[in-house]
Amino acid sequence: MFRWGVLSTAKIGREQLLPAIASAENGVLSGIASRDKARARALADRFGAQFAFGSYEELLASPDIDGVYIPLPTSQHVEWTAKAIEAGKHVLVEKPLALKAEEIEPLIALRDRRAASGQKVQVCEAFMVIYHPQWIKVRELVASGAIGRLRHVQGAFTYYNVDPQNMRNKPELGGGALPDIGVYPTVSTRFVTGKEPSRVQATVERGAFGTDSYSSIRADFGDFELSFYLSTEMAARQTMVFHGDKGFIEVASPFNAGLYDHHRIELHSQNHAETQVFRFPGTEQYRLEVETFARAAHGGGDRVFTLEESVLNQKVIDAIFRAGGKDGWETV
Repeated sequence: MFRWGVLSTAKIGREQLLPAIASAENGVLSGIASRDKARARALADRFGAQFAFGSYEELLASPDIDGVYIPLPTSQHVEWTAKAIEAGKHVLVEKPLALKAEEIEPLIALRDRRAASGQKVQVCEAFMVIYHPQWIKVRELVASGAIGRLRHVQGAFTYYNVDPQNMRNKPELGGGALPDIGVYPTVSTRFVTGKEPSRVQATVERGAFGTDSYSSIRADFGDFELSFYLSTEMAARQTMVFHGDKGFIEVASPFNAGLYDHHRIELHSQNHAETQVFRFPGTEQYRLEVETFARAAHGGGDRVFTLEESVLNQKVIDAIFRAGGKDGWETV
C-alpha cells in the first residue's frame, strides 16, 4: 500500500483528494501536516490517518510516508515540490505546478539527479481529467476518425467568485483564471490530439483584485485551432466540443463531471442523423488519479502526467499572458 502524506489542510484536499486516497485500493492516508498541529490532528482523525505533523518539514522527514500530495497555494508549489524531491518522496502536486514554464526545469533536473543516484521519485502535476474514462474515450474517437478531420476545438470554463479572501483572487498567491482553470482546455486538447500549438492570440482582462478575471483565447495547432474563454466572474459553465468534417463530440461536463453535468459525451454524425451517447456514471476521477500515481510510483507502467508535459502546458499559458498585452499572434 502506498503511504500518502498531505501538506496542508486545504479545501481541495479535504473535499477531493483525501476522500479519494481513503477509498483507493492501493493507498492509505498515513499523515497530514499543518502549521497548526491541532488542525492536522483533527483532519487526520476524520480520515483515519495515523500521523499528524506540526510542520511540513516533519512530514517530509517521516519514514512512514512514501509520497506527498501538495495542495498549497500556487505560489508555494515549486518550493515544496523541490523539498519533497530532496527528501526522497514521490510528489503529486496540485495544478498549476508553476506560474512560469522556466520554474519547472529545475524540478526536472532535481528529479533526474535522484534517479541517477538510484533513488527514483515520481513527480506529477495533478491533472485528474486525463485519468477520467470520458477523456480517454474522446481521444480514442478522434484518433479513430469518428469525426473525420478535426478542424476546431471550442471550450469554456467559468465560475463566479468575488471573495477577496479566496486565494484565487490574490495575485501574490498565484490567483487568476488562467492559472486556475485555463490549464484545463489546453491540457485536454493536447491530451486528446497529442499535438502542441505553435502560436496564440488572446484578450486578457484583469478585475478589481488584480488577477486575470476574463480571457478569450485562440490557439493555432496547425491543422486545427482551439478557441475558448474563461472567467472567475461569470455564471458557472463548462463545455468542450471537438468538431470535424464528419461529426463532432460534445463533452457535457469536461472538467468536473458530476458537478456541472453528468459523466457523458455525445458523438454527433455529420447530418445529425445519428447521435451516440457514452456514459460513465459514478466515475471518481480523483480516485483514479491517486491509484494510477501510486502504481506508477511503485514501478508500474501506467501513464501519468510528466513534468515534461507540465512544461509544455505551462508554455501555452505563458504565451497567452504575453499575447494578452499585444495585438496579433504570440509564439508559444
